[in-house]
Amino acid sequence: MLVFRRTPLLVAIVSICVLPSVAAAESSYVYCDNGLRCVMVPCQSNSTLDLATGKIIQGVSIDIEELPQQDKALELSDKLYAGKVVVVGSIENRTQTLNGKQYTLPWLVATGIERASRDSERGHCSSQ
Repeated sequence: MLVFRRTPLLVAIVSICVLPSVAAAESSYVYCDNGLRCVMVPCQSNSTLDLATGKIIQGVSIDIEELPQQDKALELSDKLYAGKVVVVGSIENRTQTLNGKQYTLPWLVATGIERASRDSERGHCSSQ
């Protein structure tokens, strides 16, 4: 009987511990074309600036499937290409086969559009 009384407390504690780590996985990024052209696979022509760390990740692709419909309707191609929006999401590594070889490549999984980017946040983009 004592076990059943503690179960809701245990569930609450586990939920509190797990939820912040899930939320912390998302960050804000400026994704864009960086001006480099593809010479061989994997292609390095796009990069992402992680606004939390200031780190630039080269050769990243973007997955916009998880964006809300209203964000998808913003004519994103040109804005993403030029780095004009701050994207909320997370970086995950995905394995792909290109030209018969397997590569693990970074992907920005976008879950939202936060705001317009600042000029200083687009310094890694070719449009600068």
